[in-house]
Amino acid sequence: MTNAPTPSLATPEHAKISPQLSRVGFLLALSIFINYIDRGNLSIAAPLIQDDLGLSASQLGILFSSFFWTYATFQIVSGWLVDHFSVNWILAAGVLLWSAATFGTGLVHSFFLLLAMRLILGAGESVSYPSYSKIIAGHFPESQRGRANALICAGQAGGPAFGTLLGGLLMAQIGWRLFFIVLGIGGSLWLLPWAKFKPPDAGSFESKSFRAASILEILQQRSAWGTFAGLFCYNYLSYFLITWLPSYLVRERHFSLQRMSVVSAGAFFAIAASAMLSGWISDRWIAAGGSVTRVRKIFTGTGPILASSIVLVSVIADHAWAVTMLVIVCVAMGMCTSNLWAVSQTLAGPATAGKWTGLQNFMGNFAGWVAPVLTGFIVDRTGHFFWAFAITGGVTLLGAIAWFFIVGRVEQVAWQHPQ
Repeated sequence: MTNAPTPSLATPEHAKISPQLSRVGFLLALSIFINYIDRGNLSIAAPLIQDDLGLSASQLGILFSSFFWTYATFQIVSGWLVDHFSVNWILAAGVLLWSAATFGTGLVHSFFLLLAMRLILGAGESVSYPSYSKIIAGHFPESQRGRANALICAGQAGGPAFGTLLGGLLMAQIGWRLFFIVLGIGGSLWLLPWAKFKPPDAGSFESKSFRAASILEILQQRSAWGTFAGLFCYNYLSYFLITWLPSYLVRERHFSLQRMSVVSAGAFFAIAASAMLSGWISDRWIAAGGSVTRVRKIFTGTGPILASSIVLVSVIADHAWAVTMLVIVCVAMGMCTSNLWAVSQTLAGPATAGKWTGLQNFMGNFAGWVAPVLTGFIVDRTGHFFWAFAITGGVTLLGAIAWFFIVGRVEQVAWQHPQ
């Protein structure tokens, strides 16, 4: 069923974001912060878990990848759900499920039970981005979506940053199991402020002239396939870093667990800071009269071009210069991620934002199936990470082509036959 229209919290197009929406944006950012800690903590704990359970690099790759089997598969279901039911409660149910899976991970003692927890975690987290797009498209005008998405991107990057910094330091002292248990309990506490400050289910930017499109209609749009490809390429790089960067720094760079934690955290903090700055700049540019198409494409296209230099991280011998290059790559990632979801939200429109985002995340997260397993296979076969970095750089460069040349004008699709 479809919810009846309710008043929106949105402010005028060029005004500052209202206090009510600021709280909503903060809670969305906090939820993705928790989300990315929970999906990334396995990679932080990987050296300890590998030694504890006697896992091979290939088995670790399967565990890293398995999250995305359910995460990607359930995207279409989650996108449909948030377009037809209360997005607020769909998001809340997802947070509860993924927190339970994180808690359970700290209790299991075998490869197959770890695999089961990762599959449940993926199903729960699948509701996140369709929910965010539905809420942002319904309540935030175009000139505020860069900042709204940048908040989420900052949380997305801050999660791995916090997880690697605190997680690595704590796991070295107390072990990995207790850390998972505490995170599972802590994540569920997010539901308390969300129940109080959640937004209305419908926003004032809900279009009156465009109906909700079907999945088939979305698939007929060239720009949709451009956003799918662009996200896949971005995610390949992102998931490569989230799943394998800690192991690379420990196994090949011979960093201590503590030094690995600091370096990885710094890289992810660079994504967060860049996303916030890029989101603010893009919104100000659009509010000043800049073309939405030009602004969004400059950020989504230029970022991957710069980030494709990730291959240099693996060939620079000096650790300090390699870490510097890694930070540059992460700054470039922040340029892209602060704007890529704004492109999809504008193209889809509020009534279709959930389904479009679900489809995009379904296609884009096949990168999560491929990158962890392929990297594990390459490391097992070659004993080094060079070719894994080279492939990641090439895929990232293809993302720039998708954003520049496959995605068309960034404006709402005129879905036929309005209601």
